[in-house]
Amino acid sequence: MTLTLGLGAALLATTSGSAAAAPAADTPVGINGKVSVCGTKLCNKDGKPIQLRGMSTHGTQWYSQCVTDGSLDALATDWNADILRVSTYVQEGGYESNPKRFTDLASQIVDQATARGMYVIVDWHMLDPGDPNYNLDRAKTFFTEMTKRHGSKTNVLWEIANEPSGVSWAKVTSYAEKIIPVIRGNDPDGVVLVGTRAWSSLGVSEGSDEKEVVNSPVNASNIMYTFHFYAASHKDEYLQTLSRAADRIPMFVTEFGTQNYAGEGANDFTMSKKYLDLMAQKKIGWTNWNFSDDHRSGAVFKQGTCKGSTWAGTSVLKQAGVWVRDHIRTPDNFPTG
Repeated sequence: MTLTLGLGAALLATTSGSAAAAPAADTPVGINGKVSVCGTKLCNKDGKPIQLRGMSTHGTQWYSQCVTDGSLDALATDWNADILRVSTYVQEGGYESNPKRFTDLASQIVDQATARGMYVIVDWHMLDPGDPNYNLDRAKTFFTEMTKRHGSKTNVLWEIANEPSGVSWAKVTSYAEKIIPVIRGNDPDGVVLVGTRAWSSLGVSEGSDEKEVVNSPVNASNIMYTFHFYAASHKDEYLQTLSRAADRIPMFVTEFGTQNYAGEGANDFTMSKKYLDLMAQKKIGWTNWNFSDDHRSGAVFKQGTCKGSTWAGTSVLKQAGVWVRDHIRTPDNFPTG
């Protein structure tokens, strides 16, 4: 694909790293403040379990033009989203090709989401090769710089390995235990999200299950483990694995789709609803893939939307976009006090 960056020169300017202004009181961050892991849940400043719901960007090397002030205004105020996942691919024409450019791009989007009172997941989108250790030095550099700029914010979570695959859980934990101290150097109490084996399936896609994580957790505190599913491909075995895992370890679904595992094809809204009901019941946070106008059915916007200026409402959305927006817009149940 052609590298396109559509946010203008200002988007690529290095951010100052200064603390952001206090979020509006009625925004997700204004209500919940700094989140942390308590037991198996993500909890707000009052120590109450909460569920965050929102969207993931597509790779910013291809679809930064879909992440604008206008689109984020719509996400925050029309969709009523709590959280944005900012996906920085490492290979595939991403970070590896120009570290400064993609660090600055991710940093600016963090600031844009922060200004709207949303939480942000900084996603180190390693994919191929599947061993996160291949990019260990790059990850150390990226997270050192990103935590310098944003470690003082109250709304940033750190996803350190998108979808490990073809690699042992021991190698994933070894990687995590090298990267987490880098993050802790500038954000001592930030929540870190650790990708699980077999494309963040808790090992299911490579013949295992959640027991490998439950029995050999990463040696760090204030962390959660990630799970990804695509409802048309990943049926009850995956759903039940997530359910069992969430009773034992802190889980966050940082990526899911209503289509097949490639984000393509027909939507399976019935299976998707089973997942959403489970995640609501167990207060498992989620971000849907993806906030772009890619040609695939999993991109929420109709093709060509990101060249225009209309973002709110349903006229610009594909079928999956309408469905996901409806489920994000349902009222949050944020307990306080």
